[in-house]
Amino acid sequence: MGKRTPLYDAHVAAGAKMVDFAGWDMPIHYGSQLEEHHIVRRDAGMFDVSHMRAVDVQGRDAQAWLRKLVANDVAKLSLPGKALYSCMLNPEGGVIDDLIIYFFSPTKYRVVVNAGTADKDLAWMHKQAENFDVSVTDRPELAMIAVQGPNARAKFWAAFPDTRGATENLIVFQAADWPGMADGLVARTGYTGEDGFEITLPAAQAPGVWDKLKAVGIVPIGLGARDTLRLEAGMNLYGSDMDETTLPTESGLTWTLDFKDEQRDFIGKSALATRQAQRQFVGLLLEDRGVLRSHQQVITKQGNGETTSGSFSPTLQRAIALARVPLGIKLGDEVEVLIREKPLKARVVKPNFVRHGKALIQEN
Repeated sequence: MGKRTPLYDAHVAAGAKMVDFAGWDMPIHYGSQLEEHHIVRRDAGMFDVSHMRAVDVQGRDAQAWLRKLVANDVAKLSLPGKALYSCMLNPEGGVIDDLIIYFFSPTKYRVVVNAGTADKDLAWMHKQAENFDVSVTDRPELAMIAVQGPNARAKFWAAFPDTRGATENLIVFQAADWPGMADGLVARTGYTGEDGFEITLPAAQAPGVWDKLKAVGIVPIGLGARDTLRLEAGMNLYGSDMDETTLPTESGLTWTLDFKDEQRDFIGKSALATRQAQRQFVGLLLEDRGVLRSHQQVITKQGNGETTSGSFSPTLQRAIALARVPLGIKLGDEVEVLIREKPLKARVVKPNFVRHGKALIQEN
C-alpha cells in the first residue's frame, strides 16, 4: 500500500481507479479519462496534487542561496507572491528536478518540488544550505488542489466568494494568501495549458474544500488526463522528458536558464558553458495511424532520436509526442517513428500543441 493524500477517501468514494504514482495511491481516472480531459479544456476540473511537496525557505541568505541552487534567477522576483519556474541542476548540468519558487520577501520563499524526487531534492537542498544562513523546512502537513479550465476561476469564486478580492487581479505565476485560512495560498499556476488556480492548504481542510468545489460543478480529474493535458501543452514531465543525465538545453528548457548576471555562479553553470547540446527537443505529430509512447526510436536523416513522452491527443484527435532528436532537424521535416518495429511517418513541430483549448498546430 502506498502513501495516501488527505483526499484518498474522497477518490475511493467517487469510484476512482487508484494506481501507484511515485509511491502514492493516486486516482488515474474516475470513469473516463477522455471525458475528464475534455472537461478541463472546455469547463473546469480539479486535481489532487497533494503528493507534491511544499518546502519553505527562510533566512537572511535565502535569496543568495536560491541564486546558487537553481538555474533561473530569483533576484528578478520583486512582486509579492510572484513565482518562477526553474531547473535545479547537478554540477554536470543534469536536471535534478524542475520546480516552482514563490517569492514573498528576500528572506522568505516557497519551493514546490515533484513527488517522485521530493526526498532526493530535500537531501540535496539541505546539503547545499550548509554554509548559508537559511532554513529549509519540509511542509508535508499541507495539501494541494489544482483547479483548471476556462471556467475554473469563476467556479472557484462561486464556491469561495471571500477569496475573490485577494485573487481576482493575480497575474499568471502569482500567488496570494487565502483570506482567513492559515497556511492557505492561491496561485494562478497550473500544469494543463489552461487558466486556473493551484491551491495550497492545511491537509485537514482539504476534504471540505474539495466537497465545496465539487458542489459548484468542478469535476474531479485523474492523473491520466493530467498527463495528456500537460503533454498537449508541451509541459515537461520529470523522469520522462528530462532527468539527471539530460541537459536543460536538450530538454526544451533553455528559456529557464538565466545568465544575465555574469557574477552569479549557480550549480551546473560551468558545465553548461562547456557541454554543448548534442540534441534538440521537438514535438512530433504522427501522420500515419498508430500510437506514440515514450522511448520509441525516431529515425531521421541526421541520425536517430527518441520520444520522451507520447500519447493520443484528445483535442487534436491524433497521436503526439515530445522527442529528443539530432541537431539539424527543422520544423516541418518528416521523420519516422519505430512502432512495433514498423516505421511510421511523423512531422516535426514545435513542442507545444494546445493552449487555452485551441490547437497550435497548423495542418499541412
